[in-house]
Amino acid sequence: MNLIWIRVFRTPADTLLAAADEELLGKVLKEGKYKLSVSEKFYKETLVDDVALKDLLQICSIANLVGDRSVGIAIESGFISTENVVYIQGVPHAQFTTLE
Repeated sequence: MNLIWIRVFRTPADTLLAAADEELLGKVLKEGKYKLSVSEKFYKETLVDDVALKDLLQICSIANLVGDRSVGIAIESGFISTENVVYIQGVPHAQFTTLE
């Protein structure tokens, strides 16, 4: 089963969700002006499945997502549009924030 690393950061005002497909952890992606470090320090806290990620997307106010599964779930769930996805070395990366 393919899982997703997540880490949740909380402040009084926001809940930030960092999510990365399991196999991407520890990689550095570079392409053109983009460089993305899929670091354990930022992404690695808990391994979750697709259902858990969908639930977490519902409660976060900010998300940073990397990988086919993580970004795909956010697209399927209506949090991100495909035109807002950046590809770095063929790997999708997207971010979103909610405004209240």
